[in-house]
Amino acid sequence: MADRIFEPLQFRSLSLKNRLIRSNVSGRFDNYDGSGNPARINWETKFARGGVGAIISSFVPVHGRGRILPNYAMMDADDKIPFWREVGRRVHEFDCKFILQLSHGGRQRDVAGVEYPESWSSTSKPDPLHGFEATAMTENQIGEVVQQFGQAAVRAQAAGLDGVELHGANGYLITQFLSSAINDRTDGYGGTLENRARFVLEIVRSIRKRCGRDFHLQMKISATENNNAMVLGEARGNTIHDAVQVCQWLEAEGVDAIHVSNGSFFPHPRNPAGDLPIADFVRVYDTMVSSGKHTFRNFLLLRNDLTGRLFHDQWVKARGTVIEGLNLPDAAAIRKAVTIPVICTGGFQTASVIREALETGQCDAVSMARTLIANPDLPQMFEQGLDVAPVPCTYCNKCLVNVVENPLGCYDETRFTTREAMVRSILSVFDPPPFTA
Repeated sequence: MADRIFEPLQFRSLSLKNRLIRSNVSGRFDNYDGSGNPARINWETKFARGGVGAIISSFVPVHGRGRILPNYAMMDADDKIPFWREVGRRVHEFDCKFILQLSHGGRQRDVAGVEYPESWSSTSKPDPLHGFEATAMTENQIGEVVQQFGQAAVRAQAAGLDGVELHGANGYLITQFLSSAINDRTDGYGGTLENRARFVLEIVRSIRKRCGRDFHLQMKISATENNNAMVLGEARGNTIHDAVQVCQWLEAEGVDAIHVSNGSFFPHPRNPAGDLPIADFVRVYDTMVSSGKHTFRNFLLLRNDLTGRLFHDQWVKARGTVIEGLNLPDAAAIRKAVTIPVICTGGFQTASVIREALETGQCDAVSMARTLIANPDLPQMFEQGLDVAPVPCTYCNKCLVNVVENPLGCYDETRFTTREAMVRSILSVFDPPPFTA
């Protein structure tokens, strides 16, 4: 019998060779001004060579104000088109599709950079965990950002990429409008769920107006926000019932697929679910000390043995016991409510788990990030009949903690024979180099 994992997936205007997608995962590979770097091409090509059906790019800001860290390639101007065209060309060599994730961080900015000290959001409240500050956007500013998303989509289309994804999950700007726990507006963009969804629906209309109906457009959403996971006095935020309604509106406006995630901030105990490596976290968190009202306080608390342990224990408690397939119940609920394909993320790395999720109709595809960082050729392992990689991802989350300061890669020394072997693996993204002497 045909393996469901390797059956082609047909969206309305896009076809994938299998049901395995490299999820968006970000690294500081690029230049400060948002122009691309050859390391980014090496990075994306590695996963295309490993056998995934599609790659969703890293967080790609539509404007400099929307970046979460410097050294992320952007899509804020036409001069970025040639770089992304080359990324797409290289990925396509492996029969892999490339979807650009259009993003804006809003108030959630780890390191803002020098150009835009003021961050925009749906609210003027700082975020409760780090204290990232923001100014509530005016309606003119909202319109400006809507246009920036539309213009970035046109550039992605001009670059020959296979589609775009709106990053409406994990606490970034679109989430800040959608969330009942974050959005405290009293105008037409706040209050009811319909008003809170107005921002993202205007973005969808802007893209469809510019790019037409045949350019693939999908949306990543935090189906359940769990906004109170680490600050217990906070509101819980949107539930799966809210997400189902938003996804139905998105489908009606012409969105081609839904990508299901979790959490109203990032990182979140349930996204990416796993451990919180306190020692690594403290080592890189000092980079963020000047970024928010609470960051210095957090730094002191995290480096203290007692309070650091309490923070870690709350993280693990809020995470729960399930890691692989954590979001499948939400994905299944959304899939029942829409007719477009549903992609589910959440620690997938076992073929039998993925196959069951597909065969039982809980989702139409799965997306993976950390588990492919650990094993970029995981799809090929599945094709060879393995149920799990010989050295699987341990969900230690050291990769995502280290990315604030260091190149993205697997930082779990237990997965390597020596520390030197781990470092070689991390630095392999810089080979081949941009030029040789």
